[in-house]
Amino acid sequence: MNSLISKRLEGKVAIITGGASGFGENTVRLFAKHGANVLIADVQDDRGNSICADFVSTPSEVIYVRCDVTKEADVKNVLDTAVSMFGKVDIVFSNAGIPGNPDFSILDFDSENVKRILDVNVFGVLFKE
Repeated sequence: MNSLISKRLEGKVAIITGGASGFGENTVRLFAKHGANVLIADVQDDRGNSICADFVSTPSEVIYVRCDVTKEADVKNVLDTAVSMFGKVDIVFSNAGIPGNPDFSILDFDSENVKRILDVNVFGVLFKE
């Protein structure tokens, strides 16, 4: 049974936004473990490249592409890169997200903070080419 589970994503190509940390990083590692080729799309360059280094000698290929999901050109570049490198995209995990200011108070409403949260967490998953 273990051998079947370990290859259930073999031949699949996944894009994971926010893949350099947290849930995204764990998903990158899980998908690669199960045979997928994975493109990490994130703004955390050092973390993204570090994760890729962990998969140098494995059957799964993991690459990092800098991507701010609030910029349509960045999202298009991620999709173009995935297709160029792997020939297709099977899975897109729109995981990128930010919490905003944790000390937020309605009395200190900051429209720029709220706009940034909405741009990343809501509109960022809608951009596609």
